[in-house]
Amino acid sequence: MPDDLRGQLVVTPGSSVRLAEHDPAATFGYEKETAKAKVAADLERLASVQDRLWAERKRRVLIILQGIDASGKDGMIKHVMSAFHPLGCRLASFGVPSAVELAHDYLWRIHQAVPADGEIAIFNRSHYENVLVVRVHSLAPPAVWSQRYDQINAFERMLGEEGTTVLKFFLHIDRDEQLERLKARYDDPTKRWKFQLGDLEDRKRWDDYMAAYQDALSRCSTTHAPWYIVPANRKWFRDLAIGEIVADTLEELKPEYPARPDLPDDLLIE
Repeated sequence: MPDDLRGQLVVTPGSSVRLAEHDPAATFGYEKETAKAKVAADLERLASVQDRLWAERKRRVLIILQGIDASGKDGMIKHVMSAFHPLGCRLASFGVPSAVELAHDYLWRIHQAVPADGEIAIFNRSHYENVLVVRVHSLAPPAVWSQRYDQINAFERMLGEEGTTVLKFFLHIDRDEQLERLKARYDDPTKRWKFQLGDLEDRKRWDDYMAAYQDALSRCSTTHAPWYIVPANRKWFRDLAIGEIVADTLEELKPEYPARPDLPDDLLIE
C-alpha cells in the first residue's frame, strides 16, 4: 500500500517550491483499476465525519481549490460535495470582484464566505487570486501585492485560532494536458458554455502563472494552513488524493454527536 499522501504532497513550511520538480502525472503507486474502491471508501468517511461536524457545531472546515484554467476545480468540487449533506456544506466561487467588493479591502468578500460552526466551506478560487491574477495581469503594483502574502498568512492564522481547519489544494496539470482539456471543452456542446476566450490569453502567460503559484505555495504553506500540490493530470488520482487527505484530516478532529443529558433514558414516546 502506498505511503500516506499527506506527507508526500504537502508543501513543507519554509520550503521553496519548484513546480518543474513535481510530476503532474504522478500516482504515487496507486493504479486506476484499484482506486475506485478507495475513492468510494473515502467518500463514506467524509459523509460520516461531516454528519458529526454538523451535529456537534463546534469546528469549521475551509477547503481551498486553486489551479490554472481547466485544472479540474469544478470536477473536484462535484466529487467532494457528493459526500456532503447540503445543509452543512457551502460553496463559494470567486470571480472578478464587483464594484461593491472593490470598494472594500480584498479580504472583505472572502471573510463573508468562511464557514460557520459545523460547516464545511469549499472555495473555487480564493483570496489567492490577489497574488496570482492581480500579479500576472499587473492589476496592482508589486509594492501592493507583495505585502499580501503576510496578510494572507495572518488571516488564515486567525481563522485557525478561531476554530477553522484550513486545507489548500493546488491542482497541478501540465501545459499539454491543459491544451487537451480546453480543446475538449470547446468541442463538447454540453461544455462549450464554460469556454472563455480569456483562457487562451491566460495560457500565453503560463510561465508567469507558474512563477506566481510557486511564490504563493512557498510563502503561504504554514502549519495552520498547509498547501498540498496534487498531481491532477489524471482525474482519478486527483479525486483519490484530495478525498484521502480531507478525510484523514477531518477524522483527526474527532467530532462527536452531542450528548443529550436533558433527555431521560426512559422517555416514553407514543
